[in-house]
Amino acid sequence: MISTGIAASVVLTGLPAAHATPSAEAVVAEVYGGGGNSGATLTNDFVELANAGSAAYDLSGYSVQYLPGAPSASSKWQATPLTGQIAPGGRYLVSESAGAGGTTPLPAPDASGSIAMSGTTGTIALVSGTTPLTCLTAADCTADPRVVDLVGFGTAVVREGSGPAAGASNTASVARGASLVDTDDNAADLTAGAPSPVNSAGQTPGGGTPDPDPTPTPEPTEPGTTRIHDIQGSTRVSPLKGQTVTRVPGIVTAVRSTGSKGFWIQSAEAEADADPRTSEAVFVYTGSANPTVAVGDTVLVSGKVSEYYPSSGSQSVTEVTAPATTVLSSGNALPAPVTLDASTVPAAYAPDAGGGSIEGLPLEPARYALDFYEAHEGELARFSDARVIGGTTQYHEVWVTVKPDENPTRRGGTVYGAYDRPNTGRIKVMSIGAGAGVPTADVGDELAGTTSGPIDYDGFGGYTLQATQLGTLVAGGLEREVTRKQKGGELAVATYNVENLDPSDPAEKFARLADGVVTNLSSPDIVALEEIQDDNGATDDGTVTADQTLREFTDAIAAAGGPRYSWRSVDPADGTDGGEPGGNIRQVFLFNPDRVQFTDRPGGDATTAVKAVPTRKGVELSVSPGRINPGSEAWRSSRKPLVGEFRFHDKQVFVIANHFNSKGGDQPLHSVDQQPVRGSEAQRKLQATEVNSFVKSLLAADRNADVVVLGDLNDYEFSDTVATLTSGGVLTDLLTTLPQSERYTYVYEGNSQSLDHILLSPALRRFDYDVVHINAEFADQASDHDPQIVRIKPDGR
Repeated sequence: MISTGIAASVVLTGLPAAHATPSAEAVVAEVYGGGGNSGATLTNDFVELANAGSAAYDLSGYSVQYLPGAPSASSKWQATPLTGQIAPGGRYLVSESAGAGGTTPLPAPDASGSIAMSGTTGTIALVSGTTPLTCLTAADCTADPRVVDLVGFGTAVVREGSGPAAGASNTASVARGASLVDTDDNAADLTAGAPSPVNSAGQTPGGGTPDPDPTPTPEPTEPGTTRIHDIQGSTRVSPLKGQTVTRVPGIVTAVRSTGSKGFWIQSAEAEADADPRTSEAVFVYTGSANPTVAVGDTVLVSGKVSEYYPSSGSQSVTEVTAPATTVLSSGNALPAPVTLDASTVPAAYAPDAGGGSIEGLPLEPARYALDFYEAHEGELARFSDARVIGGTTQYHEVWVTVKPDENPTRRGGTVYGAYDRPNTGRIKVMSIGAGAGVPTADVGDELAGTTSGPIDYDGFGGYTLQATQLGTLVAGGLEREVTRKQKGGELAVATYNVENLDPSDPAEKFARLADGVVTNLSSPDIVALEEIQDDNGATDDGTVTADQTLREFTDAIAAAGGPRYSWRSVDPADGTDGGEPGGNIRQVFLFNPDRVQFTDRPGGDATTAVKAVPTRKGVELSVSPGRINPGSEAWRSSRKPLVGEFRFHDKQVFVIANHFNSKGGDQPLHSVDQQPVRGSEAQRKLQATEVNSFVKSLLAADRNADVVVLGDLNDYEFSDTVATLTSGGVLTDLLTTLPQSERYTYVYEGNSQSLDHILLSPALRRFDYDVVHINAEFADQASDHDPQIVRIKPDGR
């Protein structure tokens, strides 16, 4: 289908959106571990490398490394250093250990080692370095930037893709085909056969050279019977998945030569069908090989149809892999792009499958945004004059909206106000070519003019637009907010997530966060901090104290012209409170002793539960500072609330600092399951129940107790978590006192949303509340959260 309109949320990405990091032009071409074993003809094990590129590949400082197929915790990689280079299209032979049998030596090797490889299972890595690798899992090894190529064979645990290459034995190697196709799937890329070692001189066992290739048969120039819409089909999964297609015609609309390499082809108008559900474009994945086509080429593509799932729970991308491509002509006009705007993007986001998969449902592109994008997957699309709703990230991505009137904030964002209103106008923009063309933008800026490119999909944002043309950035002039100074009779209480602060952070981070406290928050009397790490950060050595972290931060605040804050906290038990491993994050109270006094009551520690103790005058804490029921299952691998008792103008105030468990593991808005499962919410509801019960215990002893509950709740003001926390009318979430367009503290995937909150008990009826926007809307951030502050009069004045 070709259309002139499009809808839904699009994402533009130049990152490896579809595959693990592919190898460079150098690949592991053949692996044989049966040398000298029973039944073997060859005397030695070997690894053969090849160069699929057009330039010599320098191997200086490289190594070939081997790991057993089923490594234990004590297993070590063995390395054979390499020298020299691989000629374009050439081979490079590495000889390894000899066995007792065999009759035929290898041709003269280009490098030699003594690794005794298994004949049936193991892993070989080509590594840019000679230091042995330390990874022992497929995920860790494929993520190691030193690994150029990786081949697991037999039953190897460490391998690329769906499985190891099968069939290795004493008489069989595993090898790539002559085209050296590398899709990062060992099971698909390498097959078993008779060992055929070749060195850089082209010599084979016995000193001969391989037979020259026969004269190639001319490629057919007539299209086959399959068209792109046949590949895409009318649901999310191709009806031809797993099948080989031959000579599929299309026009190259975009080429990606970094990350997940490949190119998009789209049907000419004459080849399109009339079904609005079937896309007329598809991505052709070339693995580690640079695409050899150009935009505007008319091509015939043969290959295997596959569905790639970029992350767990995501939808898939239909692709043609291991391609053979014939260019018929060049310089052809491209198909007209689909327009993305408020008139074309459906208002409804996704069909509701009751939490089940929507993969098999027939697409309804006129009704649902996700269906619309799937029906245009790979096709060229465009939008014009779009407002930025999510600042440029470190991955060179920026979110815009093609629906300027969709839930706008006063500062230019798009507010997320309900689970059934995920804002279908959101589009993530990235530029093909490692994002080099994406400007640094803040919320409220504009990409003026036309932005266009093919629609793609990734696990971090959903359907994407790979920009081949970017609009011009027009600055919106967004400024960081400054709240007013509290008056003499007002107690100012703030909350600020400082994003894993520890002494290893640069001084600039401490200074910027300090300036936020002093300048933008106007030096509150009490600041509840979240994500303060221990004194050596992520180093996991049992350290739990955070005095050095807090000393550096309070020194930075004083240097910025703020008060000399004191602090109170409770050190967690090592490794029990979640967050970055080794970091032991916790909540901390900073307070200005010239304005407010902390009531210390000894006995608070990582495992002691604070209690509300009735007194003749009302209520007090059993320990201060203390933690709410730290032994509860609600706080498993999560931060325990910090409770403190303060006095302001001789009036008692209780402050509870929180950092509920994260949304990690929840399915994304664009999940293949609809509606998405929010699995992490169950624990936050348990945590909210614990805090709610503790507040009720304070109010049961003194119904007029002044209680401030605040922090990073990792949930929205409309969530069940907040409903549980406020149940019984014991707390009011101050976000709900703001206009809906101002209810946000965080920006994620273009949605301005609320994760951080301040809540007050009924006695605190007079307040002045402010979310101070200094981070979340900006590309340059001191933290990813905005702080917020409330000014109260606990003495009733």
